[in-house]
Amino acid sequence: MSILTAALVFLAAAVVVVPLCKRLGMSSVLGYLVAGLLLGQLEPLARWDAEGVLHFAEIGVVLLLFIIGLELQPRRLWVMRRLVFGLGSLQVVLTTLVIAGGLMLAGIEGGSALLLGFALALSSTAFVLQLLGENRRLHHPHGRAAFGTLLLQDIAVIPGLVLISLLGNGAGATPQWEWLLAVVIGATAARFLLRPLLRFIAGTGIHELFTAAALTLVMGAAVAFDRAGLSMGLGAFVAGMMVADSEYRHQLEADVNPFKGLLLGLFFMAVGMTVNLPLLAAEPLVIVALTLALVAVKALILLPLSRLHGLSGREAVRTALVLSQGGEFAFVLLTAGVAGGITDAALAERAVLVVSLSMALTPLLVALGERLIHDEPGGRPFDPIDQEDPPVIVAGFGRVGQIIARVLAMRRIPFTALEINPDHVDFVRQFGNR
Repeated sequence: MSILTAALVFLAAAVVVVPLCKRLGMSSVLGYLVAGLLLGQLEPLARWDAEGVLHFAEIGVVLLLFIIGLELQPRRLWVMRRLVFGLGSLQVVLTTLVIAGGLMLAGIEGGSALLLGFALALSSTAFVLQLLGENRRLHHPHGRAAFGTLLLQDIAVIPGLVLISLLGNGAGATPQWEWLLAVVIGATAARFLLRPLLRFIAGTGIHELFTAAALTLVMGAAVAFDRAGLSMGLGAFVAGMMVADSEYRHQLEADVNPFKGLLLGLFFMAVGMTVNLPLLAAEPLVIVALTLALVAVKALILLPLSRLHGLSGREAVRTALVLSQGGEFAFVLLTAGVAGGITDAALAERAVLVVSLSMALTPLLVALGERLIHDEPGGRPFDPIDQEDPPVIVAGFGRVGQIIARVLAMRRIPFTALEINPDHVDFVRQFGNR
Protein backbone atom coordinates (compact mmCIF):
# COMPACT_ATOMS: atom_id res chain seq x y z
CA MET A 1 0.00 0.00 0.00
CA SER A 2 1.39 3.39 -1.01
CA ILE A 3 1.69 6.33 1.38
CA LEU A 4 -1.00 8.22 -0.54
CA THR A 5 -3.45 5.29 -0.29
CA ALA A 6 -2.70 4.85 3.41
CA ALA A 7 -3.30 8.57 4.02
CA LEU A 8 -6.65 8.27 2.22
CA VAL A 9 -7.61 5.29 4.42
CA PHE A 10 -6.67 7.13 7.63
CA LEU A 11 -8.61 10.25 6.64
CA ALA A 12 -11.67 8.26 5.54
CA ALA A 13 -11.67 6.27 8.79
CA ALA A 14 -11.48 9.46 10.85
CA VAL A 15 -14.26 11.15 8.84
CA VAL A 16 -16.60 8.15 9.25
CA VAL A 17 -15.85 6.74 12.72
CA VAL A 18 -15.23 9.89 14.79
CA PRO A 19 -18.58 11.59 13.98
CA LEU A 20 -20.41 8.31 14.73
CA CYS A 21 -18.70 8.09 18.12
CA LYS A 22 -19.57 11.72 18.84
CA ARG A 23 -23.22 10.97 18.04
CA LEU A 24 -23.05 8.13 20.57
CA GLY A 25 -21.87 10.56 23.25
CA MET A 26 -18.17 9.61 23.15
CA SER A 27 -15.28 12.06 22.97
CA SER A 28 -13.38 12.58 19.74
CA VAL A 29 -10.28 11.04 21.37
CA LEU A 30 -12.14 7.78 21.92
CA GLY A 31 -13.45 7.99 18.34
CA TYR A 32 -9.91 8.19 16.97
CA LEU A 33 -8.90 5.24 19.16
CA VAL A 34 -11.78 3.14 17.83
CA ALA A 35 -10.85 4.10 14.27
CA GLY A 36 -7.24 3.04 14.87
CA LEU A 37 -8.35 -0.22 16.47
CA LEU A 38 -10.44 -1.03 13.38
CA LEU A 39 -7.65 -0.06 10.99
CA GLY A 40 -5.22 -2.29 12.85
CA GLN A 41 -7.31 -5.31 11.87
CA LEU A 42 -7.05 -4.58 8.12
CA GLU A 43 -4.47 -6.86 6.51
CA PRO A 44 -2.76 -4.22 4.31
CA LEU A 45 -2.44 -1.76 7.20
CA ALA A 46 -1.51 -4.51 9.66
CA ARG A 47 1.72 -4.92 7.72
CA TRP A 48 2.48 -1.25 8.29
CA ASP A 49 4.78 -0.35 11.13
CA ALA A 50 2.33 1.05 13.72
CA GLU A 51 5.25 2.23 15.85
CA GLY A 52 6.52 4.25 12.88
CA VAL A 53 3.12 5.84 12.38
CA LEU A 54 2.99 6.61 16.11
CA HIS A 55 6.44 8.21 15.98
CA PHE A 56 5.48 10.41 13.03
CA ALA A 57 2.16 11.38 14.64
CA GLU A 58 4.00 12.58 17.77
CA ILE A 59 4.49 15.80 15.79
CA GLY A 60 0.88 16.51 16.76
CA VAL A 61 1.85 16.36 20.43
CA VAL A 62 4.76 18.70 19.68
CA LEU A 63 2.44 21.23 18.02
CA LEU A 64 -0.02 20.93 20.91
CA LEU A 65 2.70 21.79 23.43
CA PHE A 66 3.78 24.74 21.28
CA ILE A 67 0.24 26.15 21.43
CA ILE A 68 0.15 25.57 25.20
CA GLY A 69 3.44 27.47 25.44
CA LEU A 70 1.92 30.34 23.45
CA GLU A 71 -0.80 30.67 26.07
CA LEU A 72 1.55 30.47 29.03
CA GLN A 73 3.90 33.40 29.50
CA PRO A 74 7.05 32.82 31.62
CA ARG A 75 5.69 34.83 34.54
CA ARG A 76 2.60 32.62 34.60
CA LEU A 77 4.78 29.51 34.66
CA TRP A 78 6.56 30.92 37.71
CA VAL A 79 3.18 31.35 39.38
CA MET A 80 2.51 27.63 38.70
CA ARG A 81 5.81 26.49 40.23
CA ARG A 82 4.07 24.90 43.24
CA LEU A 83 1.96 22.69 40.98
CA VAL A 84 4.85 21.83 38.64
CA PHE A 85 7.58 21.08 41.17
CA GLY A 86 5.34 20.22 44.13
CA LEU A 87 2.38 18.20 42.87
CA GLY A 88 4.19 16.95 39.76
CA SER A 89 7.34 15.68 41.49
CA LEU A 90 5.44 14.07 44.38
CA GLN A 91 3.11 12.30 41.96
CA VAL A 92 5.97 10.85 39.89
CA VAL A 93 8.04 9.71 42.91
CA LEU A 94 5.19 8.21 44.95
CA THR A 95 3.53 6.48 42.00
CA THR A 96 6.85 5.01 40.85
CA LEU A 97 7.62 3.65 44.33
CA VAL A 98 4.13 2.20 44.87
CA ILE A 99 3.96 0.46 41.48
CA ALA A 100 7.57 -0.76 41.70
CA GLY A 101 6.96 -2.08 45.21
CA GLY A 102 3.88 -3.99 44.08
CA LEU A 103 5.75 -5.50 41.13
CA MET A 104 8.65 -6.59 43.33
CA LEU A 105 6.18 -8.30 45.68
CA ALA A 106 4.87 -10.11 42.60
CA GLY A 107 8.36 -11.49 41.99
CA ILE A 108 9.71 -9.08 39.36
CA GLU A 109 13.40 -8.17 39.61
CA GLY A 110 14.17 -4.78 41.21
CA GLY A 111 15.60 -2.91 38.20
CA SER A 112 12.83 -4.07 35.91
CA ALA A 113 10.17 -3.20 38.52
CA LEU A 114 11.63 0.29 38.99
CA LEU A 115 11.64 0.92 35.23
CA LEU A 116 8.05 -0.29 34.87
CA GLY A 117 6.98 1.78 37.88
CA PHE A 118 8.49 4.95 36.44
CA ALA A 119 7.11 4.32 32.93
CA LEU A 120 3.60 3.66 34.27
CA ALA A 121 3.73 6.70 36.58
CA LEU A 122 3.71 9.00 33.54
CA SER A 123 0.38 10.17 32.10
CA SER A 124 -0.51 10.99 28.50
CA THR A 125 0.12 14.63 27.61
CA ALA A 126 -1.74 14.25 24.31
CA PHE A 127 -4.84 12.62 25.78
CA VAL A 128 -5.15 14.86 28.82
CA LEU A 129 -4.62 18.19 27.05
CA GLN A 130 -6.93 17.19 24.20
CA LEU A 131 -9.69 16.20 26.65
CA LEU A 132 -9.26 19.37 28.70
CA GLY A 133 -9.25 21.47 25.53
CA GLU A 134 -12.41 19.82 24.21
CA ASN A 135 -14.23 20.45 27.48
CA ARG A 136 -12.74 23.97 27.82
CA ARG A 137 -11.29 23.13 31.22
CA LEU A 138 -7.60 23.77 30.60
CA HIS A 139 -7.74 26.99 32.65
CA HIS A 140 -9.84 25.50 35.46
CA PRO A 141 -8.05 24.60 38.71
CA HIS A 142 -7.84 20.89 37.84
CA GLY A 143 -6.73 21.82 34.31
CA ARG A 144 -3.84 23.88 35.64
CA ALA A 145 -2.94 21.14 38.12
CA ALA A 146 -2.98 18.51 35.37
CA PHE A 147 -0.86 20.66 33.06
CA GLY A 148 1.71 21.36 35.79
CA THR A 149 1.98 17.65 36.56
CA LEU A 150 2.33 16.73 32.88
CA LEU A 151 5.05 19.34 32.39
CA LEU A 152 7.07 17.88 35.27
CA GLN A 153 6.57 14.39 33.86
CA ASP A 154 7.91 15.49 30.47
CA ILE A 155 10.98 16.90 32.19
CA ALA A 156 11.38 13.74 34.30
CA VAL A 157 11.67 11.60 31.15
CA ILE A 158 15.13 13.09 30.52
CA PRO A 159 16.88 11.73 33.67
CA GLY A 160 14.86 8.53 33.20
CA LEU A 161 16.44 7.89 29.81
CA VAL A 162 19.88 8.74 31.20
CA LEU A 163 19.37 6.25 34.05
CA ILE A 164 18.31 3.53 31.60
CA SER A 165 21.52 4.15 29.63
CA LEU A 166 23.63 3.86 32.79
CA LEU A 167 21.90 0.76 34.16
CA GLY A 168 21.59 -1.01 30.80
CA ASN A 169 24.14 -1.99 28.20
CA GLY A 170 24.46 1.54 26.78
CA ALA A 171 21.12 1.64 24.97
CA GLY A 172 18.79 4.57 25.34
CA ALA A 173 19.11 8.27 24.78
CA THR A 174 21.77 10.29 26.55
CA PRO A 175 22.24 14.04 26.57
CA GLN A 176 24.59 15.36 23.90
CA TRP A 177 26.34 18.14 25.78
CA GLU A 178 27.41 20.08 22.69
CA TRP A 179 23.80 20.14 21.52
CA LEU A 180 22.64 21.04 25.01
CA LEU A 181 25.00 24.04 24.99
CA ALA A 182 23.72 24.98 21.52
CA VAL A 183 20.13 24.82 22.79
CA VAL A 184 20.93 27.19 25.67
CA ILE A 185 22.72 29.65 23.37
CA GLY A 186 20.02 29.38 20.72
CA ALA A 187 17.22 29.94 23.23
CA THR A 188 18.96 33.03 24.58
CA ALA A 189 19.50 34.48 21.09
CA ALA A 190 15.98 33.59 19.95
CA ARG A 191 14.51 35.60 22.80
CA PHE A 192 15.80 38.77 21.12
CA LEU A 193 15.76 37.78 17.43
CA LEU A 194 12.38 36.07 17.00
CA ARG A 195 10.21 39.18 17.17
CA PRO A 196 12.17 41.18 14.53
CA LEU A 197 12.25 38.10 12.29
CA LEU A 198 8.49 37.57 12.59
CA ARG A 199 7.94 41.29 11.94
CA PHE A 200 10.02 41.05 8.74
CA ILE A 201 8.10 37.98 7.51
CA ALA A 202 4.72 39.55 8.35
CA GLY A 203 5.77 42.65 6.43
CA THR A 204 5.96 40.64 3.20
CA GLY A 205 2.19 40.11 3.31
CA ILE A 206 2.59 36.48 2.16
CA HIS A 207 0.37 34.44 4.45
CA GLU A 208 1.77 31.01 3.59
CA LEU A 209 5.28 32.32 4.34
CA PHE A 210 4.22 33.17 7.89
CA THR A 211 2.72 29.66 8.21
CA ALA A 212 6.04 28.21 7.06
CA ALA A 213 7.86 30.37 9.63
CA ALA A 214 5.56 29.11 12.40
CA LEU A 215 6.20 25.46 11.49
CA THR A 216 9.94 26.12 11.16
CA LEU A 217 10.02 27.64 14.64
CA VAL A 218 8.21 24.67 16.17
CA MET A 219 10.10 21.91 14.39
CA GLY A 220 13.45 23.66 14.76
CA ALA A 221 13.06 23.86 18.53
CA ALA A 222 11.79 20.27 18.69
CA VAL A 223 14.71 18.88 16.66
CA ALA A 224 17.27 20.90 18.65
CA PHE A 225 15.96 19.59 21.96
CA ASP A 226 15.74 16.05 20.58
CA ARG A 227 19.39 16.17 19.43
CA ALA A 228 20.33 17.35 22.91
CA GLY A 229 18.69 14.25 24.40
CA LEU A 230 15.68 16.19 25.67
CA SER A 231 11.97 15.93 24.88
CA MET A 232 10.79 17.31 21.52
CA GLY A 233 7.58 18.45 23.21
CA LEU A 234 9.57 20.35 25.81
CA GLY A 235 11.44 22.16 23.03
CA ALA A 236 8.19 23.17 21.33
CA PHE A 237 6.79 24.33 24.66
CA VAL A 238 9.83 26.55 25.28
CA ALA A 239 9.55 27.96 21.73
CA GLY A 240 5.92 28.83 22.38
CA MET A 241 6.79 30.60 25.62
CA MET A 242 9.41 32.69 23.81
CA VAL A 243 6.77 34.27 21.56
CA ALA A 244 3.93 34.17 24.10
CA ASP A 245 4.18 37.89 24.80
CA SER A 246 4.65 38.99 21.18
CA GLU A 247 2.01 40.66 19.03
CA TYR A 248 2.10 37.69 16.62
CA ARG A 249 1.00 35.09 19.18
CA HIS A 250 -2.58 34.74 17.89
CA GLN A 251 -1.51 34.47 14.24
CA LEU A 252 1.03 31.76 15.11
CA GLU A 253 -1.65 29.82 16.97
CA ALA A 254 -4.11 30.15 14.06
CA ASP A 255 -1.50 28.89 11.56
CA VAL A 256 -0.38 25.88 13.62
CA ASN A 257 -3.81 24.77 14.89
CA PRO A 258 -5.00 22.88 11.76
CA PHE A 259 -1.80 20.81 11.59
CA LYS A 260 -2.02 20.10 15.31
CA GLY A 261 -5.59 18.81 15.08
CA LEU A 262 -4.94 16.43 12.18
CA LEU A 263 -1.69 15.03 13.55
CA LEU A 264 -3.14 14.55 17.04
CA GLY A 265 -5.97 12.57 15.48
CA LEU A 266 -3.40 10.44 13.65
CA PHE A 267 -1.53 9.95 16.94
CA PHE A 268 -4.63 8.61 18.69
CA MET A 269 -5.37 6.33 15.72
CA ALA A 270 -1.79 5.00 15.84
CA VAL A 271 -2.22 4.23 19.55
CA GLY A 272 -5.36 2.25 18.66
CA MET A 273 -3.40 0.33 16.01
CA THR A 274 -0.73 -0.69 18.56
CA VAL A 275 -3.26 -2.50 20.80
CA ASN A 276 -2.24 -6.16 20.81
CA LEU A 277 -5.63 -7.86 20.47
CA PRO A 278 -4.22 -11.45 20.39
CA LEU A 279 -2.50 -10.86 23.74
CA LEU A 280 -5.69 -9.32 25.14
CA ALA A 281 -7.69 -12.32 23.90
CA ALA A 282 -5.16 -14.73 25.44
CA GLU A 283 -5.11 -13.07 28.90
CA PRO A 284 -8.28 -10.94 29.12
CA LEU A 285 -8.82 -11.09 32.88
CA VAL A 286 -5.17 -10.43 33.71
CA ILE A 287 -4.83 -7.48 31.32
CA VAL A 288 -8.13 -5.87 32.38
CA ALA A 289 -7.28 -6.35 36.06
CA LEU A 290 -3.84 -4.76 35.58
CA THR A 291 -5.39 -1.83 33.69
CA LEU A 292 -7.95 -1.17 36.42
CA ALA A 293 -5.23 -1.52 39.07
CA LEU A 294 -3.05 1.06 37.30
CA VAL A 295 -5.92 3.54 37.01
CA ALA A 296 -6.96 3.01 40.65
CA VAL A 297 -3.42 3.36 42.05
CA LYS A 298 -2.68 6.58 40.15
CA ALA A 299 -6.06 8.10 41.03
CA LEU A 300 -5.76 7.21 44.73
CA ILE A 301 -2.29 8.78 44.90
CA LEU A 302 -3.30 11.93 43.03
CA LEU A 303 -6.45 12.56 45.07
CA PRO A 304 -4.77 13.40 48.43
CA LEU A 305 -1.85 15.13 46.70
CA SER A 306 -4.26 17.44 44.86
CA ARG A 307 -6.05 18.28 48.10
CA LEU A 308 -2.68 18.93 49.73
CA HIS A 309 -1.91 21.49 47.01
CA GLY A 310 -5.05 23.53 47.57
CA LEU A 311 -7.61 22.00 45.20
CA SER A 312 -11.21 21.55 46.33
CA GLY A 313 -12.65 18.06 46.68
CA ARG A 314 -14.39 18.15 43.30
CA GLU A 315 -11.36 19.58 41.49
CA ALA A 316 -9.10 16.99 43.17
CA VAL A 317 -11.35 14.17 41.92
CA ARG A 318 -11.28 15.63 38.40
CA THR A 319 -7.48 15.88 38.52
CA ALA A 320 -7.16 12.28 39.72
CA LEU A 321 -9.43 10.95 36.98
CA VAL A 322 -7.91 12.89 34.08
CA LEU A 323 -4.33 11.84 35.00
CA SER A 324 -5.09 8.20 35.87
CA GLN A 325 -3.92 6.67 32.56
CA GLY A 326 -0.51 5.65 31.29
CA GLY A 327 1.29 7.86 28.80
CA GLU A 328 2.98 7.78 25.41
CA PHE A 329 6.42 8.19 27.01
CA ALA A 330 5.97 4.71 28.50
CA PHE A 331 6.44 3.34 24.95
CA VAL A 332 9.75 5.18 24.65
CA LEU A 333 11.05 4.16 28.10
CA LEU A 334 10.02 0.51 27.78
CA THR A 335 11.57 0.23 24.31
CA ALA A 336 14.84 1.64 25.65
CA GLY A 337 14.59 -0.65 28.68
CA VAL A 338 14.20 -3.77 26.51
CA ALA A 339 17.12 -2.66 24.31
CA GLY A 340 19.23 -2.09 27.43
CA GLY A 341 18.40 -5.49 28.90
CA ILE A 342 16.72 -4.01 31.99
CA THR A 343 13.35 -5.70 31.35
CA ASP A 344 12.20 -8.49 29.05
CA ALA A 345 10.13 -7.98 25.92
CA ALA A 346 7.11 -10.01 27.09
CA LEU A 347 6.74 -7.92 30.25
CA ALA A 348 7.14 -4.69 28.29
CA GLU A 349 4.51 -5.82 25.76
CA ARG A 350 1.98 -6.41 28.54
CA ALA A 351 2.77 -3.00 30.02
CA VAL A 352 2.27 -1.30 26.62
CA LEU A 353 -1.11 -3.02 26.26
CA VAL A 354 -2.12 -1.89 29.76
CA VAL A 355 -1.09 1.69 28.93
CA SER A 356 -3.08 1.64 25.68
CA LEU A 357 -6.20 0.32 27.40
CA SER A 358 -5.88 2.87 30.20
CA MET A 359 -5.78 5.62 27.56
CA ALA A 360 -8.96 4.27 26.00
CA LEU A 361 -10.58 4.16 29.45
CA THR A 362 -9.76 7.78 30.31
CA PRO A 363 -12.49 9.56 28.27
CA LEU A 364 -15.09 7.23 29.80
CA LEU A 365 -13.80 7.87 33.33
CA VAL A 366 -13.76 11.63 32.80
CA ALA A 367 -17.31 11.59 31.39
CA LEU A 368 -18.52 9.40 34.27
CA GLY A 369 -16.83 11.66 36.80
CA GLU A 370 -18.52 14.75 35.35
CA ARG A 371 -21.90 13.02 35.63
CA LEU A 372 -21.32 12.13 39.26
CA ILE A 373 -19.70 15.40 40.37
CA HIS A 374 -22.03 18.37 40.76
CA ASP A 375 -20.63 21.86 41.25
CA GLU A 376 -21.77 23.96 44.17
CA PRO A 377 -24.91 26.10 43.74
CA GLY A 378 -24.13 29.22 41.77
CA GLY A 379 -21.52 27.46 39.63
CA ARG A 380 -17.78 28.02 39.56
CA PRO A 381 -16.64 31.46 40.77
CA PHE A 382 -15.59 33.95 38.11
CA ASP A 383 -11.92 33.95 37.15
CA PRO A 384 -9.99 36.98 38.45
CA ILE A 385 -9.36 39.63 35.81
CA ASP A 386 -5.88 41.07 35.35
CA GLN A 387 -6.38 44.74 36.19
CA GLU A 388 -3.30 45.70 34.18
CA ASP A 389 -5.03 44.80 30.91
CA PRO A 390 -6.22 47.86 28.94
CA PRO A 391 -10.00 48.33 29.16
CA VAL A 392 -10.44 49.16 25.43
CA ILE A 393 -9.80 47.10 22.28
CA VAL A 394 -9.46 48.93 18.95
CA ALA A 395 -10.26 46.39 16.22
CA GLY A 396 -8.36 47.65 13.18
CA PHE A 397 -5.82 50.47 13.34
CA GLY A 398 -6.55 52.18 10.07
CA ARG A 399 -7.72 55.79 9.68
CA VAL A 400 -10.77 55.45 11.96
CA GLY A 401 -8.89 53.33 14.47
CA GLN A 402 -6.13 55.93 14.75
CA ILE A 403 -8.68 58.71 15.34
CA ILE A 404 -10.22 56.67 18.16
CA ALA A 405 -6.74 55.97 19.52
CA ARG A 406 -5.94 59.72 19.63
CA VAL A 407 -9.13 60.42 21.57
CA LEU A 408 -8.30 57.62 24.02
CA ALA A 409 -4.74 58.89 24.39
CA MET A 410 -5.96 62.42 25.18
CA ARG A 411 -8.21 60.95 27.88
CA ARG A 412 -5.28 58.85 29.13
CA ILE A 413 -7.23 55.62 28.56
CA PRO A 414 -4.93 52.69 27.65
CA PHE A 415 -6.00 50.37 24.84
CA THR A 416 -5.04 47.28 22.86
CA ALA A 417 -4.99 47.57 19.05
CA LEU A 418 -5.60 44.64 16.69
CA GLU A 419 -4.08 45.22 13.26
CA ILE A 420 -2.81 43.06 10.40
CA ASN A 421 -0.25 45.62 9.15
CA PRO A 422 3.01 45.21 11.15
CA ASP A 423 4.02 48.84 10.47
CA HIS A 424 0.88 50.11 12.19
CA VAL A 425 1.51 47.68 15.06
CA ASP A 426 5.04 49.02 15.58
CA PHE A 427 3.76 52.59 15.41
CA VAL A 428 1.17 52.22 18.16
CA ARG A 429 3.56 50.27 20.40
CA GLN A 430 5.95 53.26 20.40
CA PHE A 431 3.40 55.12 22.54
CA GLY A 432 3.13 52.45 25.23
CA ASN A 433 0.02 50.69 23.94
CA ARG A 434 -0.34 47.07 22.76
